[in-house]
Amino acid sequence: MAPVAVRDVRKSFGATEIIHGVSIDIADGEFVVLVGPSGCGKSTLLRMIAGLESITAGEISISDLVVNRVPPKERDIAMVFQNYALYPHMTVADNMGFSLKLRRTDKAVIAERVGRAAEILGLIPYLERYPRQLSGGQRQRVAMGRAIVRDPKVFLFDEPLSNLDAKLRVQMRTEIKELHQRLGTTTIYVTHDQIEAMTMADTIVVMRDGEVEQIGAPLELYDHPANLFVAGFIGSPAMNFIEGRVSLNGTARFISEAGVELPLNGAPGARDGQTAVYGIRPEHLTLSDDGVEAEVIVVEPTGSETQVFTRIGRRVVVAEFRERHDFKPGEKIRLGPRLDLVHLFDRETGRRV
Repeated sequence: MAPVAVRDVRKSFGATEIIHGVSIDIADGEFVVLVGPSGCGKSTLLRMIAGLESITAGEISISDLVVNRVPPKERDIAMVFQNYALYPHMTVADNMGFSLKLRRTDKAVIAERVGRAAEILGLIPYLERYPRQLSGGQRQRVAMGRAIVRDPKVFLFDEPLSNLDAKLRVQMRTEIKELHQRLGTTTIYVTHDQIEAMTMADTIVVMRDGEVEQIGAPLELYDHPANLFVAGFIGSPAMNFIEGRVSLNGTARFISEAGVELPLNGAPGARDGQTAVYGIRPEHLTLSDDGVEAEVIVVEPTGSETQVFTRIGRRVVVAEFRERHDFKPGEKIRLGPRLDLVHLFDRETGRRV
């Protein structure tokens, strides 16, 4: 069993605190993704779990053992880095087995573990090659194999796909997820790419400025974002936001700053006249005869979907359709939101109403 617990962890560099009391519970065998913009503290937190950064305050435990002062090599973790960190003068097999060699593990055991990891990762034909003779995806597999042979309690991934092209990133996402399903090892994965987070994670931890904004399953965060930041960060294309106020006189509705009226399916928790932000995802807008008038600005066909950038009042609003439409810039269309999927946020606090 290898649960990981992060309890009120803080990290300071001099007088500057960059991690502000983060607490996360990670169950045994869980795949957790730390996601957020650059500089939010996700990689620093991962490095503290690995023992590569000291902890200013708080507590980190692995398998119920507090590891604050335990050296990295004794934490029984394995880390995969963004830059692969392979030894150029060693073959694939030697790179994968090097950590075991340092421990003076029996050669037969090393060969057996390297062979098993190579078979899992499809590296058998490349065991005698050197890193310079491999593609980027193959090098990343070798780095993953080096972690697997150690048979650790916890895998740590620090943006491992950032150096790969778009097609290879998609392939490697699938391979890492499949690897986790086969091994069942507790995994903590850091990325700034919310698509990686959504497709790979059992649980997502959204971070900003050294704090946790929300923790939950991917679709939970997508359907019920706790605040404006999570709503705007999770989802591609991003959620549309329109500022204005709530009107509860008669039928509940939202009135934008430009005076455009948008429908609401009630507004529990809101008060009449409250300044708020109306949120609706692009795929939750439909063409509707009684919808709000929108002027088409740009049409972007992607193949499976068509993204239509429109202007409603003074705001640019994106709609996404699976059907194909031949809209022209300047054309007027009418868009209606799915009322059960409208989000309201308090404009002052950013919290969901």
